[in-house]
Amino acid sequence: MILIKSPREIEAMRRAGAVVGRFFEEVRTLVRPGVTTGSLEEFADRFIAQNGVRSAFKGYMGYPAHLCTSVNEEVVHGIPSSARAVREGDILSIDFGVFLDGFFGDSAKTFAVGEVDDLSRRLMEATERSLAAAILETRPGKRLGDVSEAVQSVVESAGFSVVRDFVGHGIGRAMHEDPQVPNFGKGGTGPKLLPGMVLAIEPMVNAGGWAVEVLSDGWTVVSRDRSRSAHFEHTVAVTETGAEILSLP
Repeated sequence: MILIKSPREIEAMRRAGAVVGRFFEEVRTLVRPGVTTGSLEEFADRFIAQNGVRSAFKGYMGYPAHLCTSVNEEVVHGIPSSARAVREGDILSIDFGVFLDGFFGDSAKTFAVGEVDDLSRRLMEATERSLAAAILETRPGKRLGDVSEAVQSVVESAGFSVVRDFVGHGIGRAMHEDPQVPNFGKGGTGPKLLPGMVLAIEPMVNAGGWAVEVLSDGWTVVSRDRSRSAHFEHTVAVTETGAEILSLP
């Protein structure tokens, strides 16, 4: 069942999302060659304490960290480690969420580590553009399939592939609510979008094929062909007139 949030609940989600947005403003200054994903996790730990919020990820289904830090061919759910330093030319996806006043906020971004090659740059740009296109479709009268089709259209026209096995989701008092938000689909299909719905829209895009697999740690998802992958996400509310991105500072 897709839950409709009241204006008061949307306001609470706006506060949670703003914390997530501020986190990304700060963490982006730390991403440089030589930084370890473990040190970014330590930063997240301090940020969470300083902002009086709860981690959305740590402990969720046994996940061991506040952040997901996925490097290059890693799609999602990379586990931070003090032994994992990013290098010049890598791309690093960071996924972060918090729980505040009864509601969750969730967002993800992929960062270039120093100078990256042309393929990586185009991959990141296409993934971010696909999220923007999906948000434009997130308004009353549209259907969920319009959102999904927007992502797929941008990604595939750029020559890349959308991951099929992991999708976006509704979000609110629970981290994962109905509906699932696939990054592929057909316009004009699926549930109609109504004011008060809140979606975590999160294109995960591979430079090669769309197939993925999970590494032996039980969490880290990688592209099966080991091509690079990018991930962008915002928490988005359907309003009377369009969409509002809640996960902004």
